[in-house]
Amino acid sequence: MKLLFICTHNRCRSILSEAITNHLAARRIRAYSAGSQPVGEVHPQSIHYLQARGISTEGLVSKSWHELEGTNPDAVVTVCDSAAGEACPLWLGDSVKVHWGLPDPSKLRGSDSEIEAAFTSVMDTVEARIGRLLDENADRLRGAELERVLMKIAEDAK
Repeated sequence: MKLLFICTHNRCRSILSEAITNHLAARRIRAYSAGSQPVGEVHPQSIHYLQARGISTEGLVSKSWHELEGTNPDAVVTVCDSAAGEACPLWLGDSVKVHWGLPDPSKLRGSDSEIEAAFTSVMDTVEARIGRLLDENADRLRGAELERVLMKIAEDAK
């Protein structure tokens, strides 16, 4: 199964989601990330906290969703509210589309411990959601069944 995580700037939340998913579900799910208006660089704290957990950061880059044309993801998961409101490119076709909103830890201005806590919280949330996805064997699902599981995970997170 292929998942595409989208966040407008593709520098933090979608990058974290891509890396964590590929780490946890390496043989079952292939994750990608992109943005509608990528900033061109991954937020340094995203790299730092992924590496601190032993998650590979190799190949992580901030990129436009147009660079992934032809990927044909089974599902597109928006992780920021602004991306959820954007029209997805036509090439995404019949991909299931769901929203898994996450707060942006890269925008937090506070102490080192507050920033670490914010990144940790987002990463824990992504790990829990991907864990549930794997527990549900969602990598074997397509279409409406996959959408149902992804939506349930999003609803249970509220």
